[in-house]
Amino acid sequence: MFNWKLLILIVVLACCILILFLWAVGLFFSTKNNEPAKMRYEAELGELNGVTAAATTPGFSGSGYVTGFDAETDSVTLTVNVPEEGLYNLSVGYNAPNGDKVTQLSVNSNHVGEVLLKETSEFASTSGGKLLLSAGTNTITLTSGWGWYDIDYIELQKTTVRKKHNIKPRLVNQNASVEANTLIRFLADNYGRAILSGQQTLSDVRWLHSTTDKKPAVVGFDLMDYSPSRVEHGARSIEIEEAMDWHEQGGIVTFAWHWNAPAGLIDSEGKEWWHGFYQDATTFDITYALAHPDSEDYKLLIRDIDAIAVQLQRLEDARIPVLFRPLHEAEGGWFWWGSKGPEPAKELYRIMYDRLTNHHQINNLIWVWNSIDPAWYPGNDVVDIVSADHYSAPGDYNPVIAKYEELVSLVEDTKIVALTENGAIPDPDLLIAYGAHWSWFCTWTGEFLFDDTHNSKEHLVYVYNHPYVITLDELPDF
Repeated sequence: MFNWKLLILIVVLACCILILFLWAVGLFFSTKNNEPAKMRYEAELGELNGVTAAATTPGFSGSGYVTGFDAETDSVTLTVNVPEEGLYNLSVGYNAPNGDKVTQLSVNSNHVGEVLLKETSEFASTSGGKLLLSAGTNTITLTSGWGWYDIDYIELQKTTVRKKHNIKPRLVNQNASVEANTLIRFLADNYGRAILSGQQTLSDVRWLHSTTDKKPAVVGFDLMDYSPSRVEHGARSIEIEEAMDWHEQGGIVTFAWHWNAPAGLIDSEGKEWWHGFYQDATTFDITYALAHPDSEDYKLLIRDIDAIAVQLQRLEDARIPVLFRPLHEAEGGWFWWGSKGPEPAKELYRIMYDRLTNHHQINNLIWVWNSIDPAWYPGNDVVDIVSADHYSAPGDYNPVIAKYEELVSLVEDTKIVALTENGAIPDPDLLIAYGAHWSWFCTWTGEFLFDDTHNSKEHLVYVYNHPYVITLDELPDF
């Protein structure tokens, strides 16, 4: 006898499954369709200044691209229309067959930073960070910068400020000191909520205090004159003593190391021994040294690291945590440790980490890497914080959003990001508006602080008294 009840039950179940399936599919496409639309603007249709439209190199979008960026003021300006005020992700279509280039970016005639155009063999796309646009008509201008590239298009997509980060305040050195762990937790707690003020050299802090009635939270010091090849020429340093003084005042200490080459100093006019950290002032070959661990050059590398370990040990003995930034700006190639490309620089960094952490057991260091390009990144297991150095034009207080976003992407938003050297200090209001959550800034010394042009006195007072900016008097006791 045919079981009608069973058939009805099967049909009902099948209908339920079909309904659930259609609901899921609808939800999926609804979510996809709710994603903000991308708006593309072809460069060849923009306002061209000193450049021309072309269509000879294949692979471009639209009817062509813009080429001829060879003079400093060459530019293309695109008029864009957006439905509402807010942040928009920027993508730039380009071709850069002549090496890595940089294009300067302006919105409504206001400079907002720069975009790195990595070398390509064909047309490609890169992120330009976020742009803050007004509802309706805006102008976006790309100006020559390093020049000798092609611009294909720009693309905009509505976005918002990142509300949460995936930071875990866990140091890569499992034996890190209590003080170092306390500091990284403080930095993680404030990441995205505020930016710590910083200044290179303790002597500059006195002038800054007299100008703003505030002192920075972070002061930068340098291990440079502890380099053995400088000591051999009579160099002396009191940077460790000054760092101890700053710690006693309640401040945070960060150290870089302008590492004078261990050997091969040219020491001629314009390339004196004290310029020995520059690649053009030494014949020291890092690739040879690393490839020959039994060589005298390799032994000199270890000797120099050991000499620095003595100074860092003094800080650990004094229970001072250090934001340690060795091999800085390696990606630039102007220092000998970066002059042979990313692989030797990464290998040397890992050797230094192992020597200081495991051999010397120095545990007060928070390791700060100072490069953006993924090819230069030494690895999550030896880096606590990622950072960039950036020098805007005098009086240009843009938030350096493109570099910030690149660093966030580099570590998938799992590590703190810092602006470890700067000229003009980014406007705190713009940092908030753009969501450029730099952990700290550290203004370089000399003209960048004193010339009233890179940072006007009014700007310094504004920054150091801004509620988003943490100064010395607001720090806890580390």
